[in-house]
Amino acid sequence: MRYLPTLQKRNEIARKQFIDWLNTARPKQITPKGEWNTWLILAGRGWGKTRTGAQDVVHYSTTNANVRCAVVAPTFGDLRRVCFEGDSGILSILPEECYYKGTRSKGYNKSSVEINLDNGSVIQGYAAIEPDRFRGPQYHRAWCDEVAAWRYPDSYDQLQFGMRLGRKPQTVITTTPRPNELIKNIMSKDDTLVTTGSTFENEANLAPSALEAFKERYEGTRLGRQELYAEILDDFEGALWTYKNIEQNRVRQLPKMQKIVVGVDPAVTNNVNSDETGIVVAGKGVDEKYYIIDDVSGKMTADNWARVAINAYHKYQANIIVAETNNGGDLVERLIRSIENTVKYKSVSATKGKMVRAEPISALYEQNKVSHCGVFKQLEDQMCSYTGDRHKSPDRLDAMVWSMTNLISTGGQAIWRIT
Repeated sequence: MRYLPTLQKRNEIARKQFIDWLNTARPKQITPKGEWNTWLILAGRGWGKTRTGAQDVVHYSTTNANVRCAVVAPTFGDLRRVCFEGDSGILSILPEECYYKGTRSKGYNKSSVEINLDNGSVIQGYAAIEPDRFRGPQYHRAWCDEVAAWRYPDSYDQLQFGMRLGRKPQTVITTTPRPNELIKNIMSKDDTLVTTGSTFENEANLAPSALEAFKERYEGTRLGRQELYAEILDDFEGALWTYKNIEQNRVRQLPKMQKIVVGVDPAVTNNVNSDETGIVVAGKGVDEKYYIIDDVSGKMTADNWARVAINAYHKYQANIIVAETNNGGDLVERLIRSIENTVKYKSVSATKGKMVRAEPISALYEQNKVSHCGVFKQLEDQMCSYTGDRHKSPDRLDAMVWSMTNLISTGGQAIWRIT
């Protein structure tokens, strides 16, 4: 067997690495003993969730020969950037001697996000955005990161069908909380062990300036309670949308579309304190219902957000890009035209307040006429917490409202199919 020549050395190195972890980790970060099937860690940003999940899968795979471990993140980018190659990811703590052939370059396949160990074990990465990839493979252990942000919750169910190797296959979940059905269902299981924690428990390893900024900006806010103190919050009084309504109408498949619109709420500046540019794709189906198809918002330069919007326009065969021009005026259209002149475009100006513009869209949700195709965590958090008194602009919500407003004001025409 290929691991025998280095067995003693590898075990010593793996044991030392684990002892170092035990000496530095907080008690909540140590994998608990017991007969649990799922260890659910609900913790705030910066708590140390990534390091905890990475350490668990590294320890399990290096101390057990010929086992298969799955690592699942919301997207392929998250998988590589955070779980495997991040500062607290697997590659940062897995001893080089434990890789197959003794070097990382030969043991880690970057394109497939897979690690082969010298003891015959395999750590395989998956993106939760592809649920069907979980059909077939089997595992001894799994680490699921940021489950509350998975676009397709059934990815978790598909993974669990594959947790059937060894005497006691177990799943470790590290996530900031959210009041969606998946998290609630996992918490309700008798075989789930829940650990909670706030950002400030990891104060020793976080920059004082960052902690101060967190407190100044988010202390006492709903977002701070969720993202920093890891509270699972129910629907917010006074908000136009509820998590319950969104959850009840969520779908995975889209019908044929009558019309698709890319809504854009551009940011005026591009620096660390800038707002995001909201870019949300929405459509009206042949069933006369409305669908939120994608959210590709983010902090971007003007050139970048214009390209992202145009890419979404082509990807979803959209009929039009609609952009708010209160701050950018004609510059917004000129920017889009400079990249691609043939894109169909319409500018819109905000002559009414955000709440007034949003109320007709909220009414459609209340009538169960709007479905989200997948989970859009940041957009949904803005929707379900906005009461009109926020200082920071809810850019994703604004982009969604602009795209939906265009759909309900113009109706559907040509029929398109999402591919």
